[in-house]
Amino acid sequence: METSFALTGKGYVIVAADTTAARSIVKMQIDQDKIKELSPHLLMAYSGEPGDTVQFAEYVERNIRLYQIRNLYPLRPAAAASWIRRSIAESLRSRNAYSVNLLLGGYDTSSHTPNLYWIDYMGTVVEVPFAAHGYGSYFALSLLDRYHDPEASLEEGLATLKRCINEVSKRLVVDPGKYKVKVVDKDGIREVEI
Repeated sequence: METSFALTGKGYVIVAADTTAARSIVKMQIDQDKIKELSPHLLMAYSGEPGDTVQFAEYVERNIRLYQIRNLYPLRPAAAASWIRRSIAESLRSRNAYSVNLLLGGYDTSSHTPNLYWIDYMGTVVEVPFAAHGYGSYFALSLLDRYHDPEASLEEGLATLKRCINEVSKRLVVDPGKYKVKVVDKDGIREVEI
């Protein structure tokens, strides 16, 4: 019952993911951080099979960090999305396919624009203004479609995200509980409370 949301606004990307780790009907952890910080201006929310998600997220994090060490500058969001897509596509053609869905949010410091990419377990990547994964996406996407404004301030973006979280907790059979929310903008990545 994992749920993750993301949306862009005027100079920022907000990414939120529930903090519950569950298997079947058992809640195993209620404080898991499902948002990985890949570089100073790039973060990734992941969901899917528990072993695959953690392993793939760490693999992506280490390789993007290695790129930055080798080249002395970080990977831009579009390049990171392409590399991640290729990694998932290559794993699909092996016996060790990753069952992981991702929301990749970043701020491109050279063009001064926020970028959000929706990536699924089949290696599909799309740049979008807002996105969601998991069961919560059935309720959140219609709200995001109605209330998302690409020129919204950070406070308005957080209010839209709060609407999505409230709708999911009200209508989904199993309430995911707490959410971790992170914002990336020109100043970098920070966690915010909603």
